[in-house]
Amino acid sequence: MTQRGELLHTPVQRVRDVLTQHGSTAEIVELPAPAPTAAATAEQLGCDVGAIANSLIFSIDSTPLLILTSGAHRVDTRRVAQFLGVGRGKIRRADPDFVLRVTGQEVGGVAPIGHPSAVRTLVDTHLDDYPYVWAGAGLPHTVFRTTFTELVKLTAGEAAAVGSS
Repeated sequence: MTQRGELLHTPVQRVRDVLTQHGSTAEIVELPAPAPTAAATAEQLGCDVGAIANSLIFSIDSTPLLILTSGAHRVDTRRVAQFLGVGRGKIRRADPDFVLRVTGQEVGGVAPIGHPSAVRTLVDTHLDDYPYVWAGAGLPHTVFRTTFTELVKLTAGEAAAVGSS
């Protein structure tokens, strides 16, 4: 980034490129301060924490899995394992190095799109409860507004109930 307000950072540009390629009208918003958590993001945007789409990277036998979950709850790995047909113990939260290698983005700013290569993605059906949701845009202080339907399309993701019941 050259100066505040000019989002030229590579991860943000990759997110912008994907939005453009899909014909999305979503604009990347630069928050006043970093917002590495759903609660911090919701507070800055003045929206419900459930409308924040957290981008969480997991590993299943070293294969990445991106889970976009509502900020209102945690990922239930037992539920996800059942959905995927794998043993619960095989799904593990990825460490920061793995996240950076897979997404090209650092933990706290991971976007659901703009990664160097495709990552299998599950999109929390709870996000469909909101007319709009906010997702990370590559840096801890950048987000974009979208819809559940568009998020599934942008990520080529699968809708799934991933949160604790």
